[in-house]
Amino acid sequence: MRRAEGMSAGRSATAAAAGPGADTKKKKIAWSAAWGQARELIWVHRRRLAVGLALMLVSRLAGIVLPALSKYVIDDVIGKGRHELLLPIALVGGVATLVQAVTGFVISQILGVAAQRAITDMRKRVQAKIMRLPVRYFDSTQTGVLLSRIMSDAEGIRNLVGTGLVSLVGGLVTAAISLAVLLYLNWRLTLVTAVVLALFGGGMAYAFSRLRPLFRERGKIQAEVTGRLTEGLGGIRVVKSYTAEKREEISFTKGAHRLFRNVAQSMTGVSATTSASTVIVGVIGVVVIWLGGNDILAGRMTLGDFVMYILFIGLLAAPLISIASIGTQITEAFAGLDRIREILEMQTEDEADAEKHALGPIRGDIAFEDVWFEYHPGQPVLKGLSFQATPGTTTALVGSSGSGKSTLISLVMAFNRPLRGRIIVDGRDLATIPLRDYREQLASVLQENFLFDGSVAENIGYARPGATLDEVKAAAQIAHCEEFILGFPDGYQTIVGERGIKLSGGQRQRVSIARAILALRQAVQG
Repeated sequence: MRRAEGMSAGRSATAAAAGPGADTKKKKIAWSAAWGQARELIWVHRRRLAVGLALMLVSRLAGIVLPALSKYVIDDVIGKGRHELLLPIALVGGVATLVQAVTGFVISQILGVAAQRAITDMRKRVQAKIMRLPVRYFDSTQTGVLLSRIMSDAEGIRNLVGTGLVSLVGGLVTAAISLAVLLYLNWRLTLVTAVVLALFGGGMAYAFSRLRPLFRERGKIQAEVTGRLTEGLGGIRVVKSYTAEKREEISFTKGAHRLFRNVAQSMTGVSATTSASTVIVGVIGVVVIWLGGNDILAGRMTLGDFVMYILFIGLLAAPLISIASIGTQITEAFAGLDRIREILEMQTEDEADAEKHALGPIRGDIAFEDVWFEYHPGQPVLKGLSFQATPGTTTALVGSSGSGKSTLISLVMAFNRPLRGRIIVDGRDLATIPLRDYREQLASVLQENFLFDGSVAENIGYARPGATLDEVKAAAQIAHCEEFILGFPDGYQTIVGERGIKLSGGQRQRVSIARAILALRQAVQG
C-alpha cells in the first residue's frame, strides 16, 4: 500500500474521449436508438399506460356526450315541445361530466405517479453510470452538461410514460369520432372544413419544425450558463482575490442574453402560431356560418344539427392543436433519451474490468517502465520515465511546476493511462488490475483538499462507511486534527460548509489526511 501525497487537480485531458459537452457541432437524433429506449420505457410501464389509455378513452367519450345532447335539447325539447326529455337529458349530461371529471383525476394520479417513478429511476440510472465513468470523461465534460443529462433530459420522459403519449392517442380518437359525426351531420360542409384544417395542420407542423431547434438549443445554453455559474460560485474566493466580479458578471450576462434571445424567438414563434390559430378558427367560423346557414334555410340541416356541428368542430380542432404540441414534447423527450443513451452506452471502469482477474492484498511495490504521457497530442509531459518505489520507503517527487509530478500521481491512481510504457504494481501491469480492488487499498491526500458540505466527522468517515466515532477520532488524533476540532463549539459535528470553506487551508488538509489514514486502516483490516 502506498499513500499518494501532493497531487494537484485540474488539468484537462483533451486527448481523452470527448463527452457530449465537448462536441460543439449539433448532433442529429439517432431515432432508431432513441425509439428503442422509448419502447423499453413504455414496456416497463405498460400496465399503467394501458389503464391510463382505457380511462382516457372513457373520458374522451364522456366529453362528447354534452355536445351531442345539444341537438336533442334544441330540436326535440325546444323545437317539438317534448319537455319530458329535458330531465333525462340533463341527468345524462351530468353523469357524463362526472365521469369525465373522475377519470381525469384518476388518469393524472396513475400516469403522474408512473411518470415520476420513471423520471426518478432514469435519474438514478444516469447518475450511477456517470459516477462510474473514467476520470478523463469528467476532464472533458462540463459539470452543467452532466447536471442537464441527469435532471433535465430525464424530466422529458414524462411525455412518454405520463399523460403525453396517452393524450396523443386520446386526441386522435376524439378527432376521429368528431370527424365521423361531422361527416354524418353535413358531409359537404365537413369537406370544406377539413381542407381548412389540413392547411392549419400543415402550418402547425411547419411552425413546430422551426421551433423545435430553438427548444433544443435552449437546453444547451442553460447547461453552459449553469456550468459557468457553478464554477464562479464555487471559486468565489479566487474571483474576489483577483477582483474578477465584473468579468464573471459579463460572462454570465452574455449567457443570460443568449438564453433571453432564444426564449424571445421561441415566444415570438409561439405567439405567431397562436395568432394563426385564431385566424383559422375565424375562417372556419365564417365557412360554417355561411354554408351551414344556407343548409338550414334549404332544410338540409336543423338548428340542433347546426349547433351540434359547431360544438363538434371545436372537438375536432382542439385535439389537432394539442396533438401538434404534444408531438413536439415527445420529440424533445426522444432528443433527451438520445443524449442519455450516449452516456448509458459508455463503458464504465467496472465494465472495463469485468474480465480482469481479482486483486488480492498489495504490498505497494510501484514501478514505472518507460512511461510516456501527454495531455495534448505532440506535447508529452512524461518522456520515457522509469523508476521504482519499494514498500516501506518514502518516494519524493521534486520538480518545477508543470514538470509532471501531479501527472505521475494521477497515473498511479489510474485516473489517466500511459500513452506508452507500463506501470507495475507488485509485479503486475496496472492495466490488468481491477480498479475497484486496487483503489480500495489506496489513500490519497490531494493538493486541492475537497471536503463535502457536512460535519467534520462525516468528512473523515467518508473513506470508511460505517466507521464508529471512536475510529474517526483515532484517525483525527494521528493527523493532529483534534487540536482544532475540539476548539469548535460543536466539535466533530461542526459543519465545514461547501468544499470545506469554513475551515482554513491547513485544517482542510489535516481532515483530508485523517480521511486517508482511516482508509488505510480499513485496507489493512480488510
